[in-house]
Amino acid sequence: MKKIKLGKEQAIQRIRHFCAYQERAQQEVRDRLYELGMTKSEVEEILSDLITDNFLNEERFAIQFTGGHFRIKQWGKLKIQHALQQKRVSPVNIKKALKSIDENEYVKVMETLATKKWNSLKGERGISRMAKTQSFLHQRGFEPALMQSFLQQLHKGK
Repeated sequence: MKKIKLGKEQAIQRIRHFCAYQERAQQEVRDRLYELGMTKSEVEEILSDLITDNFLNEERFAIQFTGGHFRIKQWGKLKIQHALQQKRVSPVNIKKALKSIDENEYVKVMETLATKKWNSLKGERGISRMAKTQSFLHQRGFEPALMQSFLQQLHKGK
């Protein structure tokens, strides 16, 4: 993206709107400020003000990101954790965000996805069917230990 040079007040106004529109990670805001032509000291000062004024809250961002990606995209904890790490969210906030997922609902979503995938592979033999279902769940970010026991039940039951 092209760098544009804005005055500090204009940049603050734009970045407040950027943060008010939806929750943002600190790194996203930092990158946006650099795109607006701010210097390192200005960026850190503006970030500090945004945090103080509660426009920017990394814990709140992590919890909302986690909740949305679990409920809407049906991602597993491993994939969500990786995505948050990519956004440079602190490990403490990642841990808090992952704990915000209801464990029973998490297992239920994994089982529903596994059952759908298993049933869509009717022409496959047992081991191949199991491997493809396991691969699918792995891509979604579910933990191997959690999926393994359920896949065993599916394999025995069908």
